[in-house]
Amino acid sequence: MSNPVPISFEFFPPRDAPGRERLIANVASKLNELGPQFFSVTYGAGGTTRDGTHQAVTGLIDAGFQAAPHFSIGGDDAAEITATLDAYAAAGVNRIVALRGDQPSGYSSSRFGHNAEALVRLIREHSGDKFHLEVAAYPEIHPDAQSAAADLDFFKRKVDAGADSAITQYFYNADAYENFLERSAAAGISIPIVAGVMPITNLEALIRVSEKCSAEVPRWLRYALADLQDDERATADFSVDFVTDLCERLIALGAPGLHFYTLNRWGATTRIVANLAG
Repeated sequence: MSNPVPISFEFFPPRDAPGRERLIANVASKLNELGPQFFSVTYGAGGTTRDGTHQAVTGLIDAGFQAAPHFSIGGDDAAEITATLDAYAAAGVNRIVALRGDQPSGYSSSRFGHNAEALVRLIREHSGDKFHLEVAAYPEIHPDAQSAAADLDFFKRKVDAGADSAITQYFYNADAYENFLERSAAAGISIPIVAGVMPITNLEALIRVSEKCSAEVPRWLRYALADLQDDERATADFSVDFVTDLCERLIALGAPGLHFYTLNRWGATTRIVANLAG
């Protein structure tokens, strides 16, 4: 399949070995037919899924796929972080998604300079250019930011620390992405900013996930989905068409790639990517 821009897919780590086997054999294998650059695997608050993330990433690599772990400082000290980096390098990982992550319980906000900038600097100091480093970006502004200007400053500091590219939080308003690209360029940020995309499969799930990560779901979209919620097929068709249109606009705005938050499912994502391939 020929994609108009590079694509990648995100998974969360399954809880056990049978779950990992199903993810790799069924979901990853199906999505790999779409020609992704890589699969990424999320990392729980404070490192709560450290082992699960590592096992999912190494399982994907052993199956012949490109895989990138999400990684944050959590409650680890520098020695623990560098040991993890060495383990990933030995396993064949060449890309890391470096994040601030959620603050682990019991630590002050000053714990090891708890932010992605500090993590990016540490990775570069320890591993050099061994890893392609992705960082997060927030077109709708990070919920903890004091202002849009402060949020952009945090982003630029991650870039200056050595980030190679960025992946955005998902959003459903393309204008937010366009504005973020413009403000980033004006601030002298030139790394690729890949657009994060969340396929829609269920209104209740969408609201739950969006509230957790502070992503805005437009009011009109909530009502449109609510009107269709008793018709599973109509909901699926509407959602795929809507997200396809969003992706087409993002590509037209210059998105250098699309990163799909799959929730460990392949159906809607496969249909959207097929639509984009024409």
